[in-house]
Amino acid sequence: MSTPASQPLDQAKLHEFVMKAVGEMGAAMNAALIVIGDKLGLYKAMSGAGPMTSAELAKKTGTAERYIREWLASQAAGGFITYDAATGKYTLPPEQALALADETSPVFLPGFFQVVAACVKDEPKITDAFRSGKGVGWHEHDHGLFAGTERFFRPNYRAHLVSEWIPALGDTEAKLKAGGRWRTLAAVWALRLF
Repeated sequence: MSTPASQPLDQAKLHEFVMKAVGEMGAAMNAALIVIGDKLGLYKAMSGAGPMTSAELAKKTGTAERYIREWLASQAAGGFITYDAATGKYTLPPEQALALADETSPVFLPGFFQVVAACVKDEPKITDAFRSGKGVGWHEHDHGLFAGTERFFRPNYRAHLVSEWIPALGDTEAKLKAGGRWRTLAAVWALRLF
């Protein structure tokens, strides 16, 4: 078996891969910061509030300014919020507010990041499953998987289930109105999607 050192390296490909991996690292770390921003109500506090300093956001949310300052800097670096160097203030643009602060929005994302955090927390169990082949029971997953999944999908179900998706089932809608079972109807609906 040859070792990586004995194989010729394309430096450009290596650099491209390392930069891709660094991007993945940043995304993984930012997932935790998005969950923190959601849990502490930071996005909601910024939504529609206009430009604010770290001290103003900390006061509004009852959090420590030093940590808020670091959180804001990282969110600005990632393009989640904007920063005005002339005023030292941060703003949550309306597009990001729709995706990060409005739980009724069909593009609300923090629930998805809860799922990501749950997957990281479940890593030891999944690693053991690779070794044993026994698997991981649905009930054994971190609670964030369930809460995040519900929060991520809820807005679309509320917006589309009754008004569009059930009517698209045609005669199944009549069965539902006649007292059809939700479990059966959900299975039929799922099959029609795939």
